Amino acid sequence: MRLFSLLLLPTLGIAKPLLLTPADFPILGKIEPFWVEEIYQSKDSSTCLQELATHPAYQNLLKKHQITLLGGPTLGQLTPTSAAVWFRTARPASVSIRVGDKTFGPIKTTFKTDLTGTLTLTGLRPFSEHHYQILVDGQPASPTPKQLTFTTPPPAQAREKFSIAFGACSRFVPERESIWEIVAKQNPIAYLTLGDNVYIDQPEDQQIQRVHYYRRQFHPSYRVMTASTGIYSIWDDHDFGKDDSAGGPKITKPSWKQKNFNVFSQNWNNPPYAGGEKLPGCFYDFTLGDVHFIMTDGRYYRDQGVSMLGPDQQAWLLRTLSSSKSTFKVLCSGTLWTEHADKGGRDSWWGYQKDRDEIFSMIRDQKISGVFLLSGDRHRHEMFRLGFDVGYPLYEFETAKVTNIHTHPANPHALFSYNKGNFFGMLDFDFSINDPTVRYRCITESGKSPKHLQFTTSLSKLTPPKK
Repeated sequence: MRLFSLLLLPTLGIAKPLLLTPADFPILGKIEPFWVEEIYQSKDSSTCLQELATHPAYQNLLKKHQITLLGGPTLGQLTPTSAAVWFRTARPASVSIRVGDKTFGPIKTTFKTDLTGTLTLTGLRPFSEHHYQILVDGQPASPTPKQLTFTTPPPAQAREKFSIAFGACSRFVPERESIWEIVAKQNPIAYLTLGDNVYIDQPEDQQIQRVHYYRRQFHPSYRVMTASTGIYSIWDDHDFGKDDSAGGPKITKPSWKQKNFNVFSQNWNNPPYAGGEKLPGCFYDFTLGDVHFIMTDGRYYRDQGVSMLGPDQQAWLLRTLSSSKSTFKVLCSGTLWTEHADKGGRDSWWGYQKDRDEIFSMIRDQKISGVFLLSGDRHRHEMFRLGFDVGYPLYEFETAKVTNIHTHPANPHALFSYNKGNFFGMLDFDFSINDPTVRYRCITESGKSPKHLQFTTSLSKLTPPKK
């Protein structure tokens, strides 16, 4: 393997060089060079793991370390009584999952789906811890975390407390990947990854995109989180295309858009996308307890200077928010909502003020309570109170420097803005009291939660006054 030359390559002209895992890192340091040399550096965008199916050294490495699982298990699509588990096997295989005395599956993985598959676990107890085991060809999968457990969310009517983690801007940086275990230690029910999830910047090279996902998914610290926490994702510019990219209003133009979405979909365990097959894009919604999350795709249909989401997704968002019955409604975006966004707002919702204000006007006019905003993109942990009057304070929580090295300057217009080291956000919901609350916190790379980077509000404070 040409490791030395790989370290010096500017990685085919992408914005950021590929940071390789040290060769002495257990297993990943040995397997990653095969992915880089045989797939990443291929000139064929269709190249995937099938390229290594007959590679003697690669197959011997899998056998030596008894590797049967290259990615996952990754939890997702949580409900009070069900969960879906995503995985990627090392070879075509039959996969099943045991939960207690029940066995789900088997299903077979093939090269057609790049050896990925998903099994749905049903009949689970609400708001309870569940232990599971994943089997590949009838044997315990390897490698996996020592403990495979997760907690189902509570029903909407339950008066419980639970937490959700979120973050963005998570380039694969080998020495910073341990933060995923810090996420898992907070015991969130779910983690929302709001774009720039791996940093690709090669929209016409799907083989490169695949390798970015392989590396992250195989890392043991990441697996600790995904095996115990429901994962929900959207993309932003560095996963979708290039920096500040806008896909335009057409479904199939440029031609790489739909191909990239297919790779994205194959590598995440999201609920069904709202547009279905006719309107591709990573926009969808889901509930956890009495909290409704609405995930938006601000790249696929962005029409530069005209529309952030495109008319169809914008209409879906308005319908979904208007019909929501949840106590809290959370609008999630890969870019900032505030009028104080960086770059004069040109790559954020402020650059598409007509679309943004249509959403906010509906919240005001229909007196929709309990709305707040999440975002990513800028490498900070911060909070804004937006200037638009919806009848109560409209807050935005932005956390976007989970593993990244590069830092953006603090925003002086934020209520607080922090950019030191790496971190992620936590949302702590408390429905055990008459006036439900949500607390926004920063969790640092050392697992600390600084008090000056916290904020709590309640439903009564996110409700318009009665006339």
